[in-house]
Parts: sequence; structure tokens; C-alpha cells
Amino acid sequence: MELTRRGRYGLTPLLFFSNMLIWISAVIVMGILSYFISVNNNQGSHIIYEEVISVLTVVFFLLAFFIGAYPDHLLIFNLVFSYLWIVAVAFTADDFTHSNSALAETVEAFSFIAFFCLLFNVIHEWHIGYGDVRSTSRV
Repeated sequence: MELTRRGRYGLTPLLFFSNMLIWISAVIVMGILSYFISVNNNQGSHIIYEEVISVLTVVFFLLAFFIGAYPDHLLIFNLVFSYLWIVAVAFTADDFTHSNSALAETVEAFSFIAFFCLLFNVIHEWHIGYGDVRSTSRV
């Protein structure tokens, strides 16, 4: 019995689009949170964590376009960032849910978008990585 795995180089179009949405969402979240910090508008107690996660995402997701040639690394990369963003989503929901600020609600919405796109990336990479393992036998 021989196990074969189809090789893949670069990002699939779905992953490329999803990574672009993640990066754009992180840029929007980073910009609004930077504005909140600069005007010393204490919108929530977890604003620094959310800012750090969005900055790390902006920086490291530029690398995701280049490590797409290494699918196993991309799965781990997306898995780590999905856990970071689920915590950020919980913090934004806790901090901004009852605020009447459109900017705070925008941060909350784009945090959800970033997390759901990361979750999609994890599921997609998992499917590609382990769904393509085929068992063949020679007769």
C-alpha cells in the first residue's frame, strides 16, 4: 500500500482572497484602535491586546503570501493566529458591545471577519493537507 500526497505550491485562490480579507481587516482594526489610543479614549480594558494582535497580523500576514509554498507551515501559522483572534473577538465583544460608537462597532465587526477568515483558512488547509492523502494499492 502506498500513500501519495499531491504537492501544491503557492496559495490557492480561496486562501489568497481570505488572507487579503484578514490583512485588510487587521489594518482597519489597527487604525481605529491606534486612534482610540492616541486620543486617550479608554474604550475598553483590553485595547492594548487587540492592538498588538492587529499589528502582528498586519506584519506577519505579509509573510503568509510567501510561505504558501509550505502548506504544513501555513496550517500552524493560521491555527496560532486564529486562537489569538478568537481572544481578541471575545475582548472586543466584552469592551464594545454596549458602546454607541460606530468606530467601536467597526472594530468589533472587522475582528469577527478576521477570525472567521482565519477559521476558514484552518479548515481549508486541514482539508488540503489531509484530504489529499490517498491510499492506493498496486495490483
